[in-house]
Amino acid sequence: MIGGTALRQALVVFRKELKDSLRDRRALFPIVFSILVYPALISFMMNRVAAGERAVEDITLPVVGRANAPAFVDWLGQQAGVHVVDGPTDPEASVRQQKESVVLVIPKDFAEHFRASKPATVKVVSDSSRTIERGKAERVRRLVGRYNAEIGSLRLIGRGISPVVASPLTVDEVEVSSAQQRAATTLAFIPMMALLAAFTGGMQVATDSTAGERERGSLEPLLVNPAPRGAIVSGKWLAAAFLSAVTVSLTTIITIEQLRFIPLSELGLRFRFGAPQIVGMLAVLLPMCPLVAAVQAVIATFARSFKEAQSYMGFLMLLPMAPAIVGIVYPISAQGWMYPVPMLGHYVLLSNVLAARETSTMAFVICGGVSLALTALLVQATARLFRSERIIFGR
Repeated sequence: MIGGTALRQALVVFRKELKDSLRDRRALFPIVFSILVYPALISFMMNRVAAGERAVEDITLPVVGRANAPAFVDWLGQQAGVHVVDGPTDPEASVRQQKESVVLVIPKDFAEHFRASKPATVKVVSDSSRTIERGKAERVRRLVGRYNAEIGSLRLIGRGISPVVASPLTVDEVEVSSAQQRAATTLAFIPMMALLAAFTGGMQVATDSTAGERERGSLEPLLVNPAPRGAIVSGKWLAAAFLSAVTVSLTTIITIEQLRFIPLSELGLRFRFGAPQIVGMLAVLLPMCPLVAAVQAVIATFARSFKEAQSYMGFLMLLPMAPAIVGIVYPISAQGWMYPVPMLGHYVLLSNVLAARETSTMAFVICGGVSLALTALLVQATARLFRSERIIFGR
């Protein structure tokens, strides 16, 4: 435990490192980047998705062979948001060259098969590799399916058969998830962004105050001062943890507030955001910031130069991304054993907060308590490294 004198010495180092970092543009860039770019990136992504949904609701549909099925084409033109135009001479080349998103091709034998009550083939030409245009092709397929079902029902009625005979099963869907939970699934990248902000906020300070000072030769004069190594390390760690916490807080608040201006309703999402979400996310993230700063400090202490420490930090940035990447392939459901696991427990808790799932207070206590316990161990380990001549003088 740090005594009163050592605590004052640690605070002196904290103020020194904080002042130096605020003067260094290299230290400010990751902080500003996290606070401004991450929320802007989320806004851009969601607005692009919303624009794609709007494009699906109002489409221009090129049709090749309109004269081969005038009734079908007229029916398409009567659907909301569908504007039928003449199709290109080479539909496949037009879609491949991205001149058109989707083209409907009606062959010449359509009317002959249709009048004979035989299956009449139509072609929907699209490029599924163009993700943003995929929705238009799906809507055209749904329209063709609706027309197919309507004509099939009319044919059965014309033969004195109820269309119900062709539908032996009906499906009643029972949705047990709330609208908030479904929206949180779509917004699953927000927890990853918040975790990344914790890593980028104090990364520059943690590396510069250890590996950077070691490379510049300014670490030895600092250690000559009559202050315990633990106090010096604690001051450096506090500076990194403080900037990490500030970055996380501002990034979280800006991100949540920015969601108010994103047209989530156009994506079919109903999402409550406000003080409960902000408080819940900060309750998860703030205890993690000291742990992140401690991990970065102990790793950077082993580096012989600032660039070497930065390379280590690049690999370290994979930690907050790992749960989100795994969640894409293997959906992560909250389980008790996950909460003590750093990064995984934080990611699960953040997802629960966004989805407004009931989570016990003990889960937050366990996750935060483990983070703080590991922080204390890592800070002590860094202090021991600062007593090693091989670490301090080895360049």
